Amino acid sequence: MASDKKLHNLFHDTLKDIYFAERKIVDALPKMETAASNGQLKDAFKKHLAETQVHIERIEQVFKLIGKQAEPKTCSAILGITDEADEIMQEYQGSTALDAGLLAAAQAVEHYEMSRYGTLRPWALELGLNEAAGLLQTTLDEEQKTDLALTSLATSVVNQNAEV
Repeated sequence: MASDKKLHNLFHDTLKDIYFAERKIVDALPKMETAASNGQLKDAFKKHLAETQVHIERIEQVFKLIGKQAEPKTCSAILGITDEADEIMQEYQGSTALDAGLLAAAQAVEHYEMSRYGTLRPWALELGLNEAAGLLQTTLDEEQKTDLALTSLATSVVNQNAEV
């Protein structure tokens, strides 16, 4: 029954959601890196892939902290975002605007991740899971830093090249 569910259930379900999302992102980033033409954007995707693999390890640590098996729960939101990235790669292949579209898709991913980690961290604190909250905060900080780096790349190079 839904009335029996509490914050710890919601925390666990949301943790499974972001676990699925991070694993899906690991699959999507190499395709995006291959499709990108700008070297800095390729490097950003490569860097984010390495960070995402660490994020997955942190999520697995949080699962251990709550005494649960690490298991994904299908995340429709990330599927939609990665499907849009695939559409951009198909529709803009060979276009000067492709990198701008890929970067926008990557930022949509970042914003989704930030919303999840930004929600999970206070829930962890509320549940007394201070160590988990610290792990989630570390990942949130990295996601925010990546988003800022992508914004800088977009405004300094990629968007201008899309107009050529």
